[in-house]
Amino acid sequence: MVFDVLRRKPKPVETKTAAPARVIGWHGASAPGWSPRDAGALTRNGFAANPVGYRAVKMIAEAAAALPLVLQDGNRRYDSHPILALLDRPNSGQGRAEFLEALFGHLLLSGNAYIEGAGSQDMAQSALPTELHILRPDRMSVVPGADGWPVAYDYEVSGRRHRYDVRSASAPICHLRSFHPQDDHYGFSAMQAAAMAVDVHTSASRWSKALLDNAARPSGALVWSGGDGQGLMAEDQFRRLSEEIEANYQGARNAGRPMVLEGGLDWKPMGFSPSDMEFQQTKEAAAREIALAFGVPPMLMGLPGDATYANYQEANRAFYRLTVLPLVARVTAALSDWLSRGGDAALRLRPDLDQVPALAAEREAQWRRVSSADFLTASEKRSLLGLPPIAEGAGDD
Repeated sequence: MVFDVLRRKPKPVETKTAAPARVIGWHGASAPGWSPRDAGALTRNGFAANPVGYRAVKMIAEAAAALPLVLQDGNRRYDSHPILALLDRPNSGQGRAEFLEALFGHLLLSGNAYIEGAGSQDMAQSALPTELHILRPDRMSVVPGADGWPVAYDYEVSGRRHRYDVRSASAPICHLRSFHPQDDHYGFSAMQAAAMAVDVHTSASRWSKALLDNAARPSGALVWSGGDGQGLMAEDQFRRLSEEIEANYQGARNAGRPMVLEGGLDWKPMGFSPSDMEFQQTKEAAAREIALAFGVPPMLMGLPGDATYANYQEANRAFYRLTVLPLVARVTAALSDWLSRGGDAALRLRPDLDQVPALAAEREAQWRRVSSADFLTASEKRSLLGLPPIAEGAGDD
């Protein structure tokens, strides 16, 4: 029995009968790549290179800059005033609309806006600048003091730095910033909140562009069977075939060009997968997210798939009420405080709601409701309508 075991032949090694072929390593999804979140990158990617972000910022900035403004104190509304004249012509290179549009645009894109007051003139014991200039937020940096509050601002351009001291009562810089819960000196922009949606929208647009460059057809596969049934192609043949396809059959100029295949080659077209077909829906969803981050109803931007508002007029009214007016009210309040510093009168610069076409029906209803309230005096009615009260006893019911 022992000799029978020794004489037993070893089993042959099993081998595969299939011919060897090239193996493609298919990797799973990796971590997503996001664009930088600094002010310069957000402006380039979200405003200059994205139509939805550009349109959202332009709509808000232009609507806010076009709002008529009124200046009043506790007793009167001014038809003419040095502050109104200064805003009508802030500097020699900009008018009121250009100046305010740049101001609101920087605030939306970076969360910060800086105004420099150049020169001064005596006005009722206050120093009113003779010119106003918008400074780029990406060139400005805050210099905090020992207590953490800003003591100066550094403006750097072309390797040169200029420091603005803001410790005096007549500070030459007005810094407007949006609310940021985690930063003491800089604001949080709407563009930064929409940055992820901007990246998704841009990536979907690039995918669509690549598809168009490839004759708007999904990719296929060239299957090589070979004359002897072997599925392995020589290295020089593989390289030559790849170069011919890239040179003669890719790109928009080669769209529809017939492919000539040699013996052993077979073209296997591949259709769109469900994930490919969802790219357009993903792009539209990202566009709506960008619009919502800025507070612009998607209906006003012509984005499909949004039925939040019953009609265009209602969406336009919501746009002014929820987005434009709060932004303008906050900026004009800060501007009036900064321009009237040192003065005796508590001047207030605010938007004139009675001259906003989108709010005409709403304001008309409010005027009718207030005027019909017989239990209110004339001064109380004017106060409810945003007008300064009249002198005591004059015109009271």
